[in-house]
Amino acid sequence: MLISTAWAQSAGAQPGGGDFFMSIVPLVAIFAIMWFLLIRPQQQKMKAHREQVAATRRGDRVTTGGGLIGTVVRVDDENDEVVVELAEGVRVRAVRSTLMDVRSKNEPVSGAANDDTKK
Repeated sequence: MLISTAWAQSAGAQPGGGDFFMSIVPLVAIFAIMWFLLIRPQQQKMKAHREQVAATRRGDRVTTGGGLIGTVVRVDDENDEVVVELAEGVRVRAVRSTLMDVRSKNEPVSGAANDDTKK
């Protein structure tokens, strides 16, 4: 036959041996940046929200996932539910995990403190 078989050179001493390491460094750097800018703050926010909802007690002002705002009348730890009074005589049961925001009795509603300055 006229065509001879081609053989690859052996990988004895490669001058570009560090190329693999240098190609991984940008990926690791991007992951580290994403971790500190996106993932870690989101985890901290979720942890704070979980603790806030777990500490819900009678008299707190809450906002449900559906946008209803009311006052906690009763907390049922056994079933992980709260009874929320939306208006006088209107009470609903809500699963504790559906609460989006919890304000204590002493905490003012946002914007309410600034209403006096506008008059």
